[in-house]
Amino acid sequence: MACRLADSFILFKGSHQKPLQSKRAIIAQYSPRVCNLKECGLIQKGFRHRLNFVPRKKVTVIQAVAVPLEPSPVESAEYRKQLAESYGFRQIGEPLPDDITLKDVIDSLPKKVFEIDDTKAWKTVLISVASYALGLFMISKAPWYLLPLAWAWTGTAVTGFFVIGHDCAHKSFSKNKLVEDIVGTLAFLPLIYPYEPWRFKHDRHHAKTNMLYEDTAWHPVWKDEFDSSPALRNAIIYGYGPFRTWMSIAHWLMWHFDLKKFRTNEVKRVKISLACVFAFMAIGWPLIIYKTGIMGWIKFWFMPWLGYHFWMSTFTMVHHTAPHIPFKYSENWNAAQAQLNGTVHCDYPQWIEILCHDINVHIPHHISPRIPSYNLRAAHKSLQENWGKYLNEASWNWRLMKTIMTVCHVYDKQQNYVAFDELAPEDSRPITFLKEVMPDYA
Repeated sequence: MACRLADSFILFKGSHQKPLQSKRAIIAQYSPRVCNLKECGLIQKGFRHRLNFVPRKKVTVIQAVAVPLEPSPVESAEYRKQLAESYGFRQIGEPLPDDITLKDVIDSLPKKVFEIDDTKAWKTVLISVASYALGLFMISKAPWYLLPLAWAWTGTAVTGFFVIGHDCAHKSFSKNKLVEDIVGTLAFLPLIYPYEPWRFKHDRHHAKTNMLYEDTAWHPVWKDEFDSSPALRNAIIYGYGPFRTWMSIAHWLMWHFDLKKFRTNEVKRVKISLACVFAFMAIGWPLIIYKTGIMGWIKFWFMPWLGYHFWMSTFTMVHHTAPHIPFKYSENWNAAQAQLNGTVHCDYPQWIEILCHDINVHIPHHISPRIPSYNLRAAHKSLQENWGKYLNEASWNWRLMKTIMTVCHVYDKQQNYVAFDELAPEDSRPITFLKEVMPDYA
């Protein structure tokens, strides 16, 4: 097979995007697959010209013209630097050696980052309650043209509630496990998120991070799924393209309300969580509507809820989605590589980091979910000192989002991802639209 450029070599084919190097140079230097000499440009014109003068009877026909090249793209520091710039990353980590275990990484962390501090934990609750109350006040007073700003603040503040429930689910909020279950359930209620179903599924995400089939967070799309029907294909293209920053809504509906998705010993706790959520909907929503009307329900609850899902979707896809980060079958999966090498640290504006309790300092959280959110920065500093060259790091930027939304689509064993518009250009107008309209600056 003639060698093709993976998406990790040239991200976008539009005229607005410059390739990292010439196509021939990249293939000759880095391609990990079998390369056809003729199509990759490794047989130069002068050499072919000289071949014409070889007497025909002396020519030996060589049928196999493919030669294997060593798989070394991410092993080159210069190439990783070029990829990082092209994708919108600050750094792309070099591959973690196979002999490094997750225990090795955990043991390198200072013991104090695992310590639970009740004062710091309840401080996060105070920050979230105060910022959410301020957001509701802003919505009540803001003129119509400032409502989007009030919604953005309030949606970000209520995302902090999710992070508190997230710590409770990982048993890193309090030493009292009953307190954790109560606080976690209450923190999730404004989001209509059932605490126990989410906890069970999220534990699997940590145990099987970036494992095909088993990971309960977002996978790449499967090729047979993409080809199964025109209607599903269109839904997938829109969902993983222009609507990707709200795809967590679909995930929320599909994963958390179906009792059949849970083990027998989990069902009782799942039912309790679902009862709490439905009670909140049955009591809270009518009260909001009674006091403020349907438009008040939209202003005070629904729009901030959409803001929360924007962050839920954005954070989740940035944490584990990039052209160079592979999803692997279970037999080839390595825990240390998935958690240290397959997780992304991303810096956001300071106000977002404060309201969301540093959830995007995400690599140490995947090294050990028992690290409380208020200790994640100290843990990340330790990881930088001991394992810094293996880390994937970025600051939020448009190029990073454009890479994820227009490239990271269908699973491919060799390339990790194939973009929709490569497989079905006639159906992928939403993707070409994003390539044209999304900014490309990092």
